[in-house]
Amino acid sequence: MSGPTLVIELAEPLSPVALREFRALMVGLSSHFDEKRLGFFDVNVPAERLGVEDRREEDRRKPFPLPRLGDHFADGEPTALVGFNPRREDRRRPFLVHVMGPGVGDESVFGAEHADEPEVEAVLGFRPTHAVNVSAGCDRGIDHVTAALLTAAVMDVIGGVAKAELLHGQASVVAGLPGVRGIADDDGMVLGTAEFLRAWVGRPAFRLVK
Repeated sequence: MSGPTLVIELAEPLSPVALREFRALMVGLSSHFDEKRLGFFDVNVPAERLGVEDRREEDRRKPFPLPRLGDHFADGEPTALVGFNPRREDRRRPFLVHVMGPGVGDESVFGAEHADEPEVEAVLGFRPTHAVNVSAGCDRGIDHVTAALLTAAVMDVIGGVAKAELLHGQASVVAGLPGVRGIADDDGMVLGTAEFLRAWVGRPAFRLVK
C-alpha cells in the first residue's frame, strides 16, 4: 500500500465473536468490501463514515459523525450504521485491514514485524500473539486522518493497543495526549489507545509515517 500503516497489537487471538463483530464493522463502514480470507478485508472506507470533513471538494463536505460504534451491536449483530450521506461521500478511499499471526495468516509478516521488540513489549506489558494491520492505499492528508480513525474504530470492537511510528519531533507532541501507553524505540514509536488516536488526529499538522 502507498499510504501509512498502523498496527493494533493483540495479547491473544481474536475470538469467533470478536471476528464476527470486526467483519460486521468493516461491512458497515465500507463502500466496497471484499474478504480475501477470514479477517482480511480489502475495502474502501469513505472518510465521511468516520465523521471526517474532506475539504478538497468545492462543496465543502460536512461531517456526518456516527453514534458510538458500541451502540451498533445487539447480541453480536450490527444494526444499520447511520449519520452519513452516501451522496456526499468520497467512496474511493482504499484500505487493507487484516488480522495476522499464528493460525490466521501472514505468519511470516507477523514474525518479521515483531522480531526483537523488547522495549515495545515492556510498554505493552505483554508479548503480542497476533496483530491487525490497517494500511491506507493513498497518502494524502485525509488518508492519514481516515487511517487513524478507522484504526480507532476497529479497536473499539476488538480491543488491543495501537502502535505507530513517529516522525522526527513528534514524540514531544504526542507524549502528553490522553491514552498514550508509552514511547519506545528512541522516540520513534508510540503506543496508545483508541482515545489517543482520536486525540492525536485533532492536533495541528497531524501526520503518520508512510
